[in-house]
Amino acid sequence: MASQYTIGMDFGTNSVRALVVRLPDGEEIASYVQDYRYGNHGVIEEAGSPNLARQHPQDYVDGAEMAIRGALEAARGDAGFAPERVIGLGVDTTGSTPMPVDEEGTPLAFKSELERHPAAPAWLWKDHTSVAEAEEITSYARTVHPEYLAKCGGVYSSEWYWSKLLHCARTAPEVFAASHTWLEIADWIPAQLCGIDRPEEIKRSICAAGHKAMYNPQWGGYPEAGFLEALHPELGRIRRTLPDTCYSVQEPVGALSAAWAERSGLPRGIPVAVGAFDAHLGGVGAGIRPGVLVKNIGTSTCDVMVQPFGRPLEDIPGLCGIVPESILPGAHGLEAGQSAVGDIFNWFVSHLQPGGPEVGTHQTLSRQAAEVPAGAGGLLALDWHNGNRTILVDQRLTGMIVGLTLHSRPEEIYRALIESTAFGARTILERFEEYGVNVDEIVSCGGIPKKNPLFMQIYADVLKRPLKISRSDQTAALGSAIAGAVVAGSAAGGYDTFDDAVARMTGTLEQVYEPNPDDAAIYDELYALYRQAHDAFGGVRGDVDFSQLMKELIRIRDERR
Repeated sequence: MASQYTIGMDFGTNSVRALVVRLPDGEEIASYVQDYRYGNHGVIEEAGSPNLARQHPQDYVDGAEMAIRGALEAARGDAGFAPERVIGLGVDTTGSTPMPVDEEGTPLAFKSELERHPAAPAWLWKDHTSVAEAEEITSYARTVHPEYLAKCGGVYSSEWYWSKLLHCARTAPEVFAASHTWLEIADWIPAQLCGIDRPEEIKRSICAAGHKAMYNPQWGGYPEAGFLEALHPELGRIRRTLPDTCYSVQEPVGALSAAWAERSGLPRGIPVAVGAFDAHLGGVGAGIRPGVLVKNIGTSTCDVMVQPFGRPLEDIPGLCGIVPESILPGAHGLEAGQSAVGDIFNWFVSHLQPGGPEVGTHQTLSRQAAEVPAGAGGLLALDWHNGNRTILVDQRLTGMIVGLTLHSRPEEIYRALIESTAFGARTILERFEEYGVNVDEIVSCGGIPKKNPLFMQIYADVLKRPLKISRSDQTAALGSAIAGAVVAGSAAGGYDTFDDAVARMTGTLEQVYEPNPDDAAIYDELYALYRQAHDAFGGVRGDVDFSQLMKELIRIRDERR
């Protein structure tokens, strides 16, 4: 029988990718990446406001068309491929990336009177202008609705939906007044592909709503209007535009419209899955199942797990959400992560490394750092250069390096920065297991794991666990393609369940990074020192004695040398 195909679309921070996947085995036959054109590599910035990060919706529309057409053209090299054999489509995006729209669903950035206003585009996930608002929401919810916080780790973040809306209402009231509602781009983009414009007709994703907007079926959906109106009267108006029910990726938003079939070259009427966030569908593309921690590692990290319904599950402080069916049907989705990982290494190479990136490349520094024994640099760093996402949830925390001397070398600093992110990853792993979510297997994916063996070995040593790597280089897009295969169903050549699709369409590489016992023992010592600094500067403990910290680093350094 002729093969069928599905397409996954991954809308990232700087570009959109379309991936063509063959069924039933999940073979990735072609992909195409379209860079965004607005702003700085797709990010609209503002001089004097380093926390501002916006994105123009025209990039999503143009990018979708170009990426799909490019992927279909590239797929023609696969014997038997034809566009009419594509049976379904899935979409993942960044988040929380909410966008103001009018009553017709038109983004305010498309309207002539607001097209140049910095508050009118989508508010990108890494926009941190609403730190004060996040603290206010956290403080108020603790007093009147602590259950709202219990499902999102106890602290509301400046990266999330209501913080951004509240900041807009206060700093750009003219934009907020013009908005009928705010849509996550994870909801808007799939709806656009189906020709659905009006906000009340759009199926909203439980992934986006549950992890970022305090949605939970336990209290009837989104937060009650009175709670939001106490923060700002206009928030209550937006709340009344939101639905009581949100949907998982096993549901179709609708069918590909005639207009988009013509624009893209895909068959009209194929089902389009409800959208979700990139890291969550990246978990699906990496083969997530109960007991598997999937680490999406790139400029930042997002760590996801699932816990089946019926298994005990406590509220876990510091997590970015415990949401039913946000990743897989029949299970709670759990999200954690780090606000900067690869971005920290890029910062060092681009701005601090002598000679700049032309001299001190990642490859050169990694090779040199691999020759430095664990602990021999005498350095300890905190990985908070872009704040802390988990487990402290505080965007005002900053990075730090302790132990610098006149003899410290660039490669030693580079290694210490890698180690700091591994220590941050260990705090997340320990938090999961502290609350009864056992980690039996770790699968890594994203841009770094296949490129940097030193990074992976340090992580294996710090976490004291074997580290596997997803065989797919583009797990988010693959996860979206899997969602497309599921909404298409077995009758069309797809799958009826995510369990079947994940089992057949995903896998890991043969290479596994095993922990080195000697280095793991050294990292236990360094991690204990890291936790002292973590808990003290993170506000967890006020009684930490740092008088021996530098001397302990020197002792470890001298022993290792």
